[in-house]
Amino acid sequence: MTVRPLVEVVRLGLVPYKEGLRLQQVYVNRHRSAPVHALLLCQHSPVYTTGIRHKPYPGPLLDQLRLLGADVHHTNRGGLITFHGPGQLVCYPVLNLGSFKKSVRWYVSQLEKTIITLCGRFGVEAASSPHTGVWVGDNKICAIGIHCGHYVTSHGLALNCNTDLSWFGHIVPCGIEGKGVTSLSRELQRDVSVQETIPHLLDAFREQFNCQLTEGETPEPEQNFGVSSA
Repeated sequence: MTVRPLVEVVRLGLVPYKEGLRLQQVYVNRHRSAPVHALLLCQHSPVYTTGIRHKPYPGPLLDQLRLLGADVHHTNRGGLITFHGPGQLVCYPVLNLGSFKKSVRWYVSQLEKTIITLCGRFGVEAASSPHTGVWVGDNKICAIGIHCGHYVTSHGLALNCNTDLSWFGHIVPCGIEGKGVTSLSRELQRDVSVQETIPHLLDAFREQFNCQLTEGETPEPEQNFGVSSA
């Protein structure tokens, strides 16, 4: 009988993006001794993040984004520029794919299937496309950008629940011209909160990754874990 991997669910709440990066590194470091899988769930204060697959963005653009009241961070995930903010369910799976399947393509596909399943449970018809992420028609409802080193994953996905979508109007989300963004709330014409969405995410994740989930302890923000900030 195959034992399903055990994944620890860690609920971080609303945290600054820099703190989310630091905590991801804490959980990545745990894999140095043994596969200890985690699913970090959070929301972020307003922030624009850029990935590794682009030429540098012009300084005046980044300064303009900061004037809007958002932070700006460059990251080591795949993908181009996107926005994170309150009302968006951010999920960082920190998994050793050796316990699942050693394929980054498979992993990204499973993340997309997780969100497609979740949307279906709300009655929203979503799909993948040649562009990474999950879409409702020509509008992206969930961005996906990952990092994988030695088959240990970090970064992940950001699902718009009741996000203020006007933040996306200042950028070309994920660098894809002619496409828009949407949210569960917009599609359903009612308020859909992150808290309402989380149980459906966990059920869909458990199903797509054929794993067990257990509740983990939420780390203290100021606790010294002995690692430097990412």
